[in-house]
Amino acid sequence: MINHKRRKGLLSLLAEHSNASVEQLCQWLNASAATVRRDIAWLAERNLLNRIRGGAERLAPKKNAFALSGESFQASIERFPAQKRAIARYAASLCEDGETIIINGGSTTFMMAEFLAHKQLKILTNSFLMAERLLTTSENQIIVPGGQVYREQNVILSPFDNDITQHHYAAKMFMGVYGLSMLGLMEADPLLIQAEKRLLSQAEQLIVLIDSSKFTRKAGLILCGLNRVNCLITDTAVDDAMVQMVEQAGARVVTVAPEAEAVLQD
Repeated sequence: MINHKRRKGLLSLLAEHSNASVEQLCQWLNASAATVRRDIAWLAERNLLNRIRGGAERLAPKKNAFALSGESFQASIERFPAQKRAIARYAASLCEDGETIIINGGSTTFMMAEFLAHKQLKILTNSFLMAERLLTTSENQIIVPGGQVYREQNVILSPFDNDITQHHYAAKMFMGVYGLSMLGLMEADPLLIQAEKRLLSQAEQLIVLIDSSKFTRKAGLILCGLNRVNCLITDTAVDDAMVQMVEQAGARVVTVAPEAEAVLQD
């Protein structure tokens, strides 16, 4: 059995039986004990089950099983909307007809949809709201990954490595993140980190869309270092020291004022 199918089957069995021994899982999955133990370890590392003595158990349900850690999409899109719209407008101007691009789920990246309506692009996005909007307002080709829909964050995520994203290469990836520090791009949820790293591996250039408030936000998970960023687009309220920090890592920084033209930091 292919790895991702067997692991999905293992999780389904735990969902049904709550917990199971390695011996039981071997019988149900027709797999060796060594294989089952490796699968349990792989899934436990990704916080998809709990390892117990001699087997595994399903995770206790969260208060909201369909939400990730961090701010909801609705709360995020209501914060600094003018700044985010200006950032999104500039980001969309970097897209050239015929390109394949990746856009991750986020409030600022979602605003790019308005400015991509007249483009001719192939767009891979894990934002189901962006996919829906572009399908109804543009002629762009839209690709979405398989997985679970997380309504509060407006993203589609899969816990498995073998999904549609591995078959698509993109010239550019446009990404919004929870926060940014000298350590790199920060996120608040391990499942989100896992999915975004897969998307990131398929893109040549990484373009980060982040309003200036995100420079002071801290999270416990590092997505990637600043040296992976090719271009960062933010608003004019960003602190000069933060701009210098990003530029020293090798990224180009563009600042935009709401309803104004972009200013490139040389």
